[in-house]
Amino acid sequence: MRAALLRLHRWVGLVLAAFLLLAGLTGSLLAWNDELETALNPDLFVAAPAGTGPALDPLLLRERVQAAFPQALVLRAPMQIEAGRTLVFRLYARPGGAGAAPLADDQVFVNPWTGRIQGQRRWGDIGQGRKNLMPFVLRLHDSLAVAGIGNYLMGLVALLWTLDCFAGVWLTLPARAGSAGPAVWLARWRPAWRVRWRGGAHKLNFDLHRAGGLWPWPMLFVLAWSSVAFNLREVYEPVMRTLFAHQLEPAPPPGGAPLLQPPVGWQQAREAGRARLLQAAATRGFAVLGEYMLIYDPRRGEYGYYARTTLDVSERWGLTRVGVDARSGETTGLWLPTGGAAGDTVRTWLTTLHMAAVGGWPMRVFVSLTGLVLAALAVTGVLIWLRKRRAAARRGASPPACARTAP
Repeated sequence: MRAALLRLHRWVGLVLAAFLLLAGLTGSLLAWNDELETALNPDLFVAAPAGTGPALDPLLLRERVQAAFPQALVLRAPMQIEAGRTLVFRLYARPGGAGAAPLADDQVFVNPWTGRIQGQRRWGDIGQGRKNLMPFVLRLHDSLAVAGIGNYLMGLVALLWTLDCFAGVWLTLPARAGSAGPAVWLARWRPAWRVRWRGGAHKLNFDLHRAGGLWPWPMLFVLAWSSVAFNLREVYEPVMRTLFAHQLEPAPPPGGAPLLQPPVGWQQAREAGRARLLQAAATRGFAVLGEYMLIYDPRRGEYGYYARTTLDVSERWGLTRVGVDARSGETTGLWLPTGGAAGDTVRTWLTTLHMAAVGGWPMRVFVSLTGLVLAALAVTGVLIWLRKRRAAARRGASPPACARTAP
């Protein structure tokens, strides 16, 4: 068993080393994504209030952006206004023939107090320079900057990494020694958690690899399995739905032409979502902290009203959702990020921890350091393999003892 796990750990580690090195380094940066985006592009993200008046209605701002970009669809209205920051509106290409021209830009940055458009960009297009540096880092992190096949490949990497997490920790465990009790066994395991700083380069490298994988192991597993959730739903969903209950999700969108001019407008959808959410809060015992986003899906003919509540984990966004039918104005369902079903609660925590969106700056520091540890594990693992390979090659090149003594 141990020999098989050792081979698995060795070869999986070698196959994944470059991917995990990239994921660790980019993830360390992405833990500070908002701060870095603002520092690199203050012209896009920093908004000066106009006097002491209140901010404009986000739905009014959405209408203005839609009027300024008639060739596109503005299907999301950000509702959470933060002091000194712009609102970011997403543009989507209108349905058309195969020859429809792609949008030159798909993000628009608006001052919520003046309504002025401060800038725009095509998200992730590094050809636009510095303003897309962090989006490009995110593209590298989740898809190697290759949409589709890149996401799937990184999902497979995450799955192998998840399995290797268990193989790696198993290999650090000492073998059972006869009738020795748990205390003796734990004492024999204790050296695996230590680093011999003065034992020479090889021992230092080996200990950094072994102890560096043990100490942050829970977070490494969270990062690995949540990456499967992001990029390989074909595996994550069946496994988690077998283990845990989940809330009902909306049915797949019906076929046919998308509903681009819904009978129910944005204002009416917001009011319906607000009313249903306040009613649910009163009956279920949670509090509504603020509105987050209103999204329209023309394929479903449905609005999604998102808010931040005390059931949300993230400090930055709200996932509590109410569906609103765009034809009738009736609410179609309520989805809770925690407290609704165990499987949804687990996923909310996994993805929120992965993105360092809870716990403030200490959590961002921890996730950033964990990314660096992951990169170091990839490097030290390759170094261990190279040393063993060179040692095996030297043994293979040396003649047997009898040959060395023959005349």
